Amino acid sequence: MEQRQAAEAAQRAAAEDERRAAADEAQRAAAAEAARRQAAMEARRAAADEAERAAEAEWRAAQAAQRPDPQIRSRQQVPPPQPARVAPSGPAGLPGQHPVAPPAREPVERWDDEVVPGYGAGDDPYYAAGDDAHYATDDTLAAAYAGPLRARAGAASEEWPPTGGRGIVAETDPHDQDPFADLGDDASRPSRSDRRAAAAWEFEEHEREPNRRRRGAWGCLIALIVLGALVAGAAFFLQGPITSLMERFQPPEDYSGAGSGEVVFMINEGDGGETIAANLEEQDIVASSEAFIEEVTSRSEQPIFYPGAYRMANRMSASDALDALLDPENKLENTFVIQEGLWARDALANAAAATGIPVEDLEAAASDPQALGLPAEATSVEGFLFPATYTFGPDVTAEVVVQTLVDRSFQALDEAGVAPEDRWETVIIASMIEREAGSEEDAYKVSRVIRNRLDANQFPSQLLQFDSTVHYGTGDDTVVTTTDAERADASNPYNTYVHPGLPPGPIGNPGDVAIDAAQNPADGPWLYFVTVNLETGETVFSATLEEHEAAVEEFLRYLDENG
Repeated sequence: MEQRQAAEAAQRAAAEDERRAAADEAQRAAAAEAARRQAAMEARRAAADEAERAAEAEWRAAQAAQRPDPQIRSRQQVPPPQPARVAPSGPAGLPGQHPVAPPAREPVERWDDEVVPGYGAGDDPYYAAGDDAHYATDDTLAAAYAGPLRARAGAASEEWPPTGGRGIVAETDPHDQDPFADLGDDASRPSRSDRRAAAAWEFEEHEREPNRRRRGAWGCLIALIVLGALVAGAAFFLQGPITSLMERFQPPEDYSGAGSGEVVFMINEGDGGETIAANLEEQDIVASSEAFIEEVTSRSEQPIFYPGAYRMANRMSASDALDALLDPENKLENTFVIQEGLWARDALANAAAATGIPVEDLEAAASDPQALGLPAEATSVEGFLFPATYTFGPDVTAEVVVQTLVDRSFQALDEAGVAPEDRWETVIIASMIEREAGSEEDAYKVSRVIRNRLDANQFPSQLLQFDSTVHYGTGDDTVVTTTDAERADASNPYNTYVHPGLPPGPIGNPGDVAIDAAQNPADGPWLYFVTVNLETGETVFSATLEEHEAAVEEFLRYLDENG
């Protein structure tokens, strides 16, 4: 439990670090963007200053020439006089109030031959009267005003120069007004400091709104990153509970139809519904024990199961499997099954349930192992009741049943090439393999571990340290682990934690695969093994104690997570 809590804390800390790293990265990106914008602003200001200096130099050159540029007007009248307009005050940092626009002069019939003086030409009638034509004669000044500093103010008129005089401003946007409009007709050219202030104001007004949009976009991006990190963290920590909840409401796995083939299924004396369901799933008669239990509980009448052998099929639906077990026609009279690894006491109980012979009679018939042909070392029939399906006639006796089971075991040993003098040791090793191995492949590896541990050169203590042998000595086959007290109990002759070498006898009845594995162990340096997943039977084999201890920790985590 402490390890899991530590792992969860580490996972939460890692997720928090990821969120902080994402926030830091977003802040760094925002700072870089701000620096980029500042650099761009400085560059634009420098460009505006350069353009302003160039315009001023050009204007001064024109003034030095003391010669206005002639401009020929087409034959048309000057627009009629416009009403006077007063422009609002300029932005902070710009001079004074806008003057009233000067009145337009009377129309002139012909201007073709007139030379209109340039700006600042001195004492001339148009200049003194504030003539509108005066402001349209200097192409250089018009070009300068049409540059970067007049880009927005020019939107107030379709042409340059505006016909309403220099006091014209935009009617819809106060930011579009001419920064030089407040100088009036009689003022001199704006000073350099005034022009710089006006240029800065125009530029900042132009940049302010995009900057607001960019700041808003970065804020949204950072919020999305933080929200995504929170969602990811919640999904990580809630994945297990959500998966468990979904599995709880999903229907259990189930096959469809009545299945195929034929298989004998055994219900032993005292088996309950959960045990029957687990055995059905183990033999692949049903897809899952949950589906069978659900089918049993859904019936209006509680089913009653009777011990004995039943004719079943492979891969049946839970409904069909239950119907088959409740159908008397499927019950095989005098037929029973002994599963691989089953203890002798349980094998005789199966025989009693199927044949109707009292279990006490069967135990009495098995009480003299040597009379049945077993080796001299045998003190019981354990290990020699071969796993298989048996069918007897209605008048069979206990002695015939027991002898038949023993003879079938001798037949299997002979077919595996086991000499009579080697039967005893072979059956002991095969019985441990049958109880310990989770698969056919593992059976040959377990056989090698037994051989390596019995070799004093590889494992000086020669202690097998098998939990299955301890369980046999205690008579409890319902557990998978042992306690410290059980492992230290020297009074248990089957305790291979304290008694070196093989146990005093077989610990179950092995089948064909286990017998063959006992004869032909796999090649390998393994000295340890542990099953790390009881559901899948996954087993880890190790050559060193350090590797084995790591595998044991994995098994303990499995037990902790699965109750």
